[in-house]
Amino acid sequence: MLFILIGCFGDQKEPSPVSISGQTMGTTYNVTVVDNPLSLSKEDLKKRIEETLNDVNEKMSNWYEQSEISTINNDKRGKPIDLSQELFDVINISTDIHNRSNGAFDITAAPLINLWGFGPNNSEREIPSVLEVKAALELVGQTKLLKLIPGLNQLKKRNPEVLINLSAIAKGYGIDRVASTLKEQKIQNFLVEIGGDLITSGTNKNGKSWSIGIEAPKIESQIVQSVIKIKDQAMATSGDYKNFFEKNGIRYSHIIDPKTGYPIRHKTLSVTVLAESAALADGWATAMLVLGNNDGMIVANKLNIPVFFISSHEETFITSGSDEFKKIVAGKH
Repeated sequence: MLFILIGCFGDQKEPSPVSISGQTMGTTYNVTVVDNPLSLSKEDLKKRIEETLNDVNEKMSNWYEQSEISTINNDKRGKPIDLSQELFDVINISTDIHNRSNGAFDITAAPLINLWGFGPNNSEREIPSVLEVKAALELVGQTKLLKLIPGLNQLKKRNPEVLINLSAIAKGYGIDRVASTLKEQKIQNFLVEIGGDLITSGTNKNGKSWSIGIEAPKIESQIVQSVIKIKDQAMATSGDYKNFFEKNGIRYSHIIDPKTGYPIRHKTLSVTVLAESAALADGWATAMLVLGNNDGMIVANKLNIPVFFISSHEETFITSGSDEFKKIVAGKH
């Protein structure tokens, strides 16, 4: 888990929060509800949450062969494809992040992800040849290869062989969908977390902002690098220090630069992004990690995105925050 919830269950008072946990998207989810209606049982609430998560998986999971996105990937007709409203919205958000990040975020990077052994087939991880990378890059590039058709909710693959991978944004979208489900039940104070990414609404059980710990990028232990208080915001972290492989003493990250076709090599290990939705936070966290601290900071400050970078420096870490992130930490937002 890339985030550590601070002080959520200490000093129990009546009524105590409702806490619901489970498995989804290859990881865990945790939902804390402060103001659960008396008319809504914990079991019923969990059922509604899991129905919502199952719906997201059935539309966006690359690991589920019958999902909507898998069906689209298998469609080789070259004709416009009808999309559900949910999938249309996620691809639309992805396209915006792609354009504003100068191509650092790209949902058509699936051929590269698969080539390097980080795809749903869990293939053996080997270093591909230059020619293999070059061939895969021919099928990468959202702007040139995908066309959304508004009004009709359709997608045109300009090359029928294009593959879409939503793993860098679907988890965040799932968080947003659960948040919407809770609000439909008149719940206003809650925290939804999936695999370390999260969204908060209102306040915790003590009537205060939610205190969230950002984990230091260490595999062997969970150490809080920084703590931030947030309210009515989403937060996501992307890191390259847990999912990688090594060959001949060289470390290859699962974060692939869609412009070069190779895993990132800069010293930025972890990026945390705050946003109004978890989908935006999730997508931008990946984009910022691809860019790295130097280029990412320029984009973050230009677009007023709250971003927190953790980079390696000899035997320790150095941290830096964008202008918007510093304002939030200072309580100026």
